[in-house]
Amino acid sequence: MMAAPENPSVEDEAAEGEVTKLNLSIKVDSPSACERHVTVTVPREEIERYYDKAYTELMPSAAIPGFRAGRAPRKLVESRFRKDVAEQVKGSLLLDSMTQVTEDEKFSAISEPDFDPKAVTIPDDGPMTFEFDIEVRPEFDLPKWEGLKVERSVREFAAADIDKQLERILARHGRLVPHDGPASSGDYISCNLAFKNGAVELSSSKEEVIRLRPVLSFRDGRIEDFDKALKGVKAGETREATAKISADAPNESLRNQEITAVFEVLEVKKLELPELDEALLESLGGFANEGELRDAIKEDLTRQLEYHQQQEARRQITGLLTASATWELPPDLLRRQSRRELERAVLELRRNGFSDQEIRAYENDLRQNSMASTAKALKEHFILERIAEDQHIEAEADDYDDEVRLIAQQSGESARRVRARLEKGGLMDALRNQIIERKVIELVLSKATFKDLPYKPEGVETEAIEQSAGGDEPEIPEASSAGEAEPLKQAKDRE
Repeated sequence: MMAAPENPSVEDEAAEGEVTKLNLSIKVDSPSACERHVTVTVPREEIERYYDKAYTELMPSAAIPGFRAGRAPRKLVESRFRKDVAEQVKGSLLLDSMTQVTEDEKFSAISEPDFDPKAVTIPDDGPMTFEFDIEVRPEFDLPKWEGLKVERSVREFAAADIDKQLERILARHGRLVPHDGPASSGDYISCNLAFKNGAVELSSSKEEVIRLRPVLSFRDGRIEDFDKALKGVKAGETREATAKISADAPNESLRNQEITAVFEVLEVKKLELPELDEALLESLGGFANEGELRDAIKEDLTRQLEYHQQQEARRQITGLLTASATWELPPDLLRRQSRRELERAVLELRRNGFSDQEIRAYENDLRQNSMASTAKALKEHFILERIAEDQHIEAEADDYDDEVRLIAQQSGESARRVRARLEKGGLMDALRNQIIERKVIELVLSKATFKDLPYKPEGVETEAIEQSAGGDEPEIPEASSAGEAEPLKQAKDRE
């Protein structure tokens, strides 16, 4: 009778319902708070154990000339199929090893491992060694979050507030009519726009329609006192204004530089507001009368106040919680996560009823300060996620339904269509982070003390366009979730 093998095969382990952990040698280096460089050594006996399993599984079906299937000698099968089995063994060892490493080292991964399996080979003798990089949540002591002192904006919206908001809504459905006279603040110009650095034209666009407001925002910079620079301009005239390029502009040579914006005015236009008739009331949301519309506007203003309260509270809370978060975040991580943060912020704004123009201005502002805003958002996320774990806060199915419903309500789309768009765009994880963070902020606020202050709604001071002054922007690499990444999705799929 044969003695039992010293190391049980993977097949035997699976049959017994237990899997013996690999006897790995693991070395972890920490280039920064969020980066880990991992070197893994798989001993020869583990490699042979996986080879033994692979050949055992292959034997019953191995077809070799001169032998019936499954009847060829094992030595011959091993010799004939060595190359194919080697690739299979390598894949299994890599998947199992990396899964075990992420579990044993308790990595709170924020991205999939940066790893090239093709660069790894199984040597004929001795151990197999491979390396990979992985981004992880930093290790830190959770700051005290109960009993924080928070200032809170409060306001009862009056008829005048509703009038102003109604005028903004009507403006979205208004008609631009030509104006022969000079332009004033609030008017529109149709123009050919060019950005120049000295005599060099950086970018241009034709027939841009722009409203004269105190600030003109574009993707990589802004013009202050824009309405003053264009005040009194008439059709056929050309005006110049100084544009400041942001510190995070994609065109590195222009960062923090001042360039010239040239406006060739084709036409001046004024906004003619529509009559609030039955047809418009129906198109705005099926309102029976102006009273119902005004009630809905008040609800929107209240929700936007709640958003403002939450954002102000979040800024105060996260400012206190991140005061000791002095760890640096790798620039590559920030660049990859900048798109994810932008998507999350836009979802939050859409949920709370902000207009496309307001969202575009906010998007431009985030782009212009992408590194700083992303670093701040990530540090906040890491701390809020830790609180969520400690307090067992999860995103439930109803939470997703509520978020999708609110976004649909503001966009005029069906909830089914909104969900399909979010899923197709890979934004459900950004939605999950948004839900978790909001729940944590609500928990912190429930334990906080407040000082109420009057809330003054901000006027719409910024006109936003989608052009980049410095030219076409390079594609930002797609980011993995800033939440906890799966240790290895392939391993789970294989299971």
